Order: sequence, then C-alpha cells, then structure tokens
Amino acid sequence: MSANIAEVERRRAAAKLGGGQKRIDAQHVKGRLTARERLEVLLDEDSFEEIDMYVEHNCVDFGMAEQHIPGDGVVTGSGTINGRLVYVFSQDFTVFGGSLSERHAEKICKVMDAAMKVGAPVIGLNDSGGARIQEGVASLGGYAEVFQRNVLASGVIPQLSLIMGPCAGGAVYSPSMTDFIFMVEDSSYMFVTGPEVVKTVTNEVVTQEELGGASTHTVKSGVADLACENDIVALLQARDFIDFLPASNREDVPERPTNDPWDRLEESLDTIIPASANQPYDMHEVIRKTVDEGEFFEIQPRHAANIICGFGRVEGRTVGVVANQPMVLAGVLDIDSSKKAARFVRFCDAFNIPIVTLVDVPGFLPGTAQEHNGIIKHGAKLLFAYAEATVPKITVITRKAYGGAYDVMASKHLRGDLNYAWPTAEIAVMGAKGAVEIIFRQDRDNPEKIAEKTKEYEDRFANPFVAASKGFIDEVIMPHSTRKRIALGLRKLRNKELANPWKKHDNIPL
Repeated sequence: MSANIAEVERRRAAAKLGGGQKRIDAQHVKGRLTARERLEVLLDEDSFEEIDMYVEHNCVDFGMAEQHIPGDGVVTGSGTINGRLVYVFSQDFTVFGGSLSERHAEKICKVMDAAMKVGAPVIGLNDSGGARIQEGVASLGGYAEVFQRNVLASGVIPQLSLIMGPCAGGAVYSPSMTDFIFMVEDSSYMFVTGPEVVKTVTNEVVTQEELGGASTHTVKSGVADLACENDIVALLQARDFIDFLPASNREDVPERPTNDPWDRLEESLDTIIPASANQPYDMHEVIRKTVDEGEFFEIQPRHAANIICGFGRVEGRTVGVVANQPMVLAGVLDIDSSKKAARFVRFCDAFNIPIVTLVDVPGFLPGTAQEHNGIIKHGAKLLFAYAEATVPKITVITRKAYGGAYDVMASKHLRGDLNYAWPTAEIAVMGAKGAVEIIFRQDRDNPEKIAEKTKEYEDRFANPFVAASKGFIDEVIMPHSTRKRIALGLRKLRNKELANPWKKHDNIPL
C-alpha cells in the first residue's frame, strides 16, 4: 500500500511540475504566472478539484513518443469563487507551449460537458502556442470539438475567457464565441494570422501588440471586453465579475446583502442636466448614484465609449445597465456602439438579467463612412436585441431621445415594461433647429421667423409631456427618485412572464 501511495505522490509531483522548473522560471521572467498559480488566485482557497491530471498525448510522430508530460499542457477541474461553483481550464505554456493536442482538447471538452450538465459557468485561461503541429489534423479536430461545445453552451451557462499569453490562429475562435474576454496588457495577444504572415501577404509591417494586443482589441476592434494590468489583476477582476452572473439560464440572478437603502434619494441628480442642451454631462455619475453602493462593472469601457454597458445591483440583485454617454460623440448611436450594446442586451436576456436603460441620444451618426459600412444593419442589431428581449426592461429618458434612436433605446413600443422620463427629457423626431429648417424651408432667409418657429417647436416638443399624453411614457419622475422608482419597478417585474412566438431560432441581422 505504501508503495502505491508513493507512486501517486510521485505522479502528482510530476504533473504539478509541468514542463519543468526551467520553463516555469521563464514564465515568471515574462511577468506571467503558471497555469496552477493562476487557478490559486482565481478560485477560493483549497477549493480546486483537479481532473485528468495524468492524461498524456497519444502522438507517436516527430519524436513525440519519447516526450510525455502528465496533464498534456492544460489543467482542468472545478472550484468555487466566493462559494459558487465554476468549472475551469488553464493552459500550461510550460508544456509544449500550451499547444492543443487531441487529448488536451478532450480534457477541455470534459469540463465543459460537466458544466453544462450541472449548470455552472466555465472560465478558460488561455495561454497557448496554438494547434500541436506534430498531431496534424487530430489537433484541428480537437479545436472543432471545443468550438462545438462553445456554441451549445452559449446562452445556457456563462462562458468567460481570460487571454493570458498567446492565442493565435484557430485558437482565437473559441474565446470569440464565449460571452466575455479579458486580456492582459503587454502580455497577451489574439490574431488569426501573425505579423510574419501579414508581412508576406500584404507587405504590412506590424508588431504582435499592434496587430492583436490588449489595447488593440479593447479599443479598436471590440473583440475583448477588458484590458488588465497583469495576471493578478485579470484574475481578481474575473472573481468580481462572476459574482454578478447567474450560474446558468435556469438560475435566478445572484443576490448580495446590501446596506444601501432601496429608497435612497439623490438630490444631486436634480441639477446634473446642464442648462444648455449642447453641453455634456457624465452618465457614469447617474449610473453610480442609482445602483447599490455605486458599484458598477463596466464592459468594454474603452471601445465605443458613446454607449455604456455593464452590471450593477439594485437591492442586492444584478441588473444590466445600458446608457448613452453624452461625454463621447454626444451619446450618438453608431456602428460600434450598436453592436456593443446589442450583444450585451442579448446576454442579459439569455440569462434573465433585468435591463435598465438610461437614454440621452440625439440620433444615429450621419456620414458616408457609417452608411457605407452598414449602419442600417448594425443599428438594427440593437433594435432587434431590445425587441426580442423578454426580461424586465426599465427605461429612463434623462434628456434627448430623438428620431429612430428613441425607438431603439428600449422604448415602450419595443415592449418596455416601465418607461420613465425626467422633466428635462425631449422626445421628438429631431432637434428643434433641424426640424424647423425642414418644415419651414421656404422661410430660411427670414431669421426672425425661423427663431420664432424654433421657439414654438421647442415649447411643443422639447419636453416629455407629449409622449406621456400618448402613454409612451408611464410617468415623468424627479431625477432624485430614479433609484427608488427603478427598485420598485424591479420588485414588481420579478415574476414577469412573456414569451416570444415559437421558432427554431431568430435571424438577427448579422
């Protein structure tokens, strides 16, 4: 018996050493943690239960028959984050560069299958050189098996990807199909083809960081949701983030005790809207003064910043917040902001997270660049997402709600449950000046008449009462009572039942 125990200990030690101390040291020199160290930070202390520690590859070509390392480049299992079950896989760059083999993929698929069975989130820590070339098509098949599970799990369990090193070629498609992607600055990158191939094919000279670093994907492309300073920050952010999400689409949103009164009044909101309609204000302030204890986890803060998306809590329960940001492009909707918000709204709807929408939108961004790049179809994505959503939807119009953008931003016509407006709200087809210049185009050369008609238009439409008189706005509320009204609304809507017509799936305008 003692010999057997000694053998178990020997094999465990070999698995935990991964590719050896020299490679572990090399990982540390790069400022990166090892696969196991990352799991220690991510999960509650002593909660990790590993599976498939002794799995080895089955490749015999190109000298691989003599190279066997237990675990085969990925650590898999389950653990808890603040007491809640999650399934995890963490690729080990010290073992064959974290490359994906057939067995490596089978390990990942096993934890994903288990997560689907019990209804728990999956968190993938990606640090891999890509497909294991020695295995050829077998490793490509392994990727496809993982992709298939990403698709089946979508909308069933939350999927979070942390890119903590290289992620290139076919490897990028698994994270891209998960719900959220966090990257590490100056340490992680994602691209389909690397700088060398780009140079060969297009003659462009570009670095890895410029092509697919954290800054590129969190500012320009919108592929990733968060850029974190280092491994530790990324893992701690993931812990905070998972706290907002339900375990699966069958579970209710998590609830956290709070001392923040549900009926707290925020007098400062009564004066946040500037006197001039063209002057901006920070919508973050409205959000933080509305949610519990000012805690708000923003998604994609550096991409399409003219719209704000993220999670907060009201009475301890998670809500998704979508808000136009007047500080950036006056809060206008464009291609990037429409896609960003549409994906976020669909995530919330898939996981039964109520949506609070704060509206200050002057319309869609005009211009040939927007039209030629398909703003019609991309703008329709946000419209489609709100219209199909059956979760509780509460909308507050703070200032401008013009044109088609009024419709798109969770209006009553898209089955908004409670639609409120502040007294400062202006709900109209367009701004007064533009409207008057169209209606009274024959008087363009008469500035006095134009000024008179502009004042008349403002008096008629630059307020929330026309929409309220038609039932499009349920109530004109005082800004200071916004949190209270939202809290009461969410209580009422907790048992809301609404179903869309049966369909295999919809055909959102991709």
